[in-house]
Amino acid sequence: MRMEGTGIVFIVLLAILLLLNYLKQQWSRRHFPPGPLSLPLIGGVWRIKFGIGWNVETLIKLAEQYGDIFTVWAGHIPVVVLSGFQAVKEGLIDHSEDFSERPLTPFFTTLARGKGVAFSNGHTWKQQRRFGLVTLRKLGVGKKSVEGQIEEESRQLAEVFAHEKGQPFDPALPITNSISNVICAMTFGYRFPLEDETFKELIDAVAFTLKFARSLFYGLYEMFPWLMKHLPGPHKKAFRATEMLLSLIKKEIQKHKEQKSFQEPQDFIDFYLLEIEKRKNDPTSTYDEENLAQDIHDLFVAGTETTATSLKWAILLLANHPDIQDKAYKEMEDVLCSSSFSYQDLKKLPYTNAVLHEIQRSKHPLLFGLPRQTTKDVKMRGCLIPKGTAVMPNVRSVLLDPEHWDSPKEFNPNHFLDQNGHFVAREEYLAFGAGARVCLGEHLARMEFFIFLVNLLRAFRFQLPPGVKELNEEPEAGLTAPPHPYKVCAVPRCS
Repeated sequence: MRMEGTGIVFIVLLAILLLLNYLKQQWSRRHFPPGPLSLPLIGGVWRIKFGIGWNVETLIKLAEQYGDIFTVWAGHIPVVVLSGFQAVKEGLIDHSEDFSERPLTPFFTTLARGKGVAFSNGHTWKQQRRFGLVTLRKLGVGKKSVEGQIEEESRQLAEVFAHEKGQPFDPALPITNSISNVICAMTFGYRFPLEDETFKELIDAVAFTLKFARSLFYGLYEMFPWLMKHLPGPHKKAFRATEMLLSLIKKEIQKHKEQKSFQEPQDFIDFYLLEIEKRKNDPTSTYDEENLAQDIHDLFVAGTETTATSLKWAILLLANHPDIQDKAYKEMEDVLCSSSFSYQDLKKLPYTNAVLHEIQRSKHPLLFGLPRQTTKDVKMRGCLIPKGTAVMPNVRSVLLDPEHWDSPKEFNPNHFLDQNGHFVAREEYLAFGAGARVCLGEHLARMEFFIFLVNLLRAFRFQLPPGVKELNEEPEAGLTAPPHPYKVCAVPRCS
């Protein structure tokens, strides 16, 4: 009896200690913005998993309950979410430098090791980003040289579509292959044949990494890395996929070194190897082959999926809205007198320009903006966001903000047109982010989207398969937000 009594006392004391520890944690978190109740171990994630569910509107629904700035605790890790145009603008633009870092979460720390441009910080990030911006300009982003590469890939894609002879088919894989080949041409200096095994491995590696980042195992790794490192699971496969992609990239780097092609640079690797040579005596230089490989990895993952997702949405939406498709096509035929055109012609195509913007507004390719991290304590709207806190700018909430868009949930190109049919740029259009971490490849993505879509629309009329009344416009919810798999008919135009 005495031992049983001792055991009960021990359990009661343990329960009291756990309760006191929990209350202490809640007290220490009182300055953070409000949010779902944080429970031991799982934090506030329960509110998503067992409450409103995980979809493209999850964070928007939480903002309706807790306000435009709220906190979701992922285990013991606070994530402050900014929602709506005003809050996101205040964070990313008004506090641009304060929100300029990337949070070093366990998964992405293991994945990128602080290298590259997407998940690095400080001096490394500044040097790699500056080099990326300068080199993309040297390679001709915004000039005819890159336009020629994009034009070639869009022609190749049109040939693939033409082989379907107007019958229903899934355009997803051909689109991803073509967009990825644009990155190949810019970084490696050549495109891959679609049947090339190395190219297939590259595409598969990128796809698996993105698929894993929207899985339950990803969340578990971020919350319990000390445990997950010792357990089998898809996280191990994700790391292997990354290593495989980096290995392929390093082989290309070695080829360039052996050929000494960097002495007359033609692609991203050439320019980077030349920079390594120039800076070899600079102790502050972060230019090395590890950073080069990670830079190219980041370009592939970010540059392929987002633009490919936008193009998949474009075809789906235009098939669902034939009136909008026909009006854009007519404008193209009226203005573009010959088969050749350039990115500069977009200025002459206000309706087409509005359609392009509306596709990326209504169906943003990312579920939300990539997370930032505060470089110092930040006061916003009476809330304290401590230094080192992960901040999630919900860009989707900006693009769907009912206070700034007349019909936010509708596909409506008039959002970007005035009463006279002239294109109107909108400051609320933050599809590529804002501030210090605005998308590095924004201009390239805009060029690709325009050139691919114009070439495809001038070659085909996209129609619903027989018996299909409408394609599903609900996005899949992951790190990206692509459409559900669909089939469409690319009917060749007589002209």
